[in-house]
Amino acid sequence: MKQALLIIDMQEIFFDLPENALYQRDPLTEKVNQLIVQARAVNCPVIFIQHTSYTPGEELYVDTPEWEIHHKINRQAEDPVFRKTKWDAFYETDLLAWLQDNQIEQIIFAGAQTEFCIDTSLRAAYSLGYQSNIVIQNGTSTLDSQVLRADQIIAHHENIWNGRFATVQSVKDVLFQPMMSS
Repeated sequence: MKQALLIIDMQEIFFDLPENALYQRDPLTEKVNQLIVQARAVNCPVIFIQHTSYTPGEELYVDTPEWEIHHKINRQAEDPVFRKTKWDAFYETDLLAWLQDNQIEQIIFAGAQTEFCIDTSLRAAYSLGYQSNIVIQNGTSTLDSQVLRADQIIAHHENIWNGRFATVQSVKDVLFQPMMSS
């Protein structure tokens, strides 16, 4: 099964600004980098999604420091990066076409924010026919809300996703499939 690792919104805004600091951001960065190493070891594509605003003065305005992919994430120049303007990584982006062109059958999800861009993109992927997705256990993060702490939001979403929209797996249990040469 051809896979792709999809890293969503691991951007500086969630690491540099205290009011936007992701829950468990350092362990999340380590986990994402571990996934990237595992994926690259078998030539699995690593794709980045970057939330982008094109309105000056808004958060995540294109080419501002907080918009950049977090400097501690092991992104390489050849990794595809898709810019999105909504929570859905597929909405008005070329992500679906790229996945189809590369015959990707399974998406492995990690990144931010659990209840927004991860949840919306995961459900969109499922609706688009990607029904054997994997979400990394504690491989997504978010901020506390007015109702729930970040750890509760993450646990709730992992419970909802598992067995419905994806399989939730630990980093050590994810089995990246070696790419077959064509």
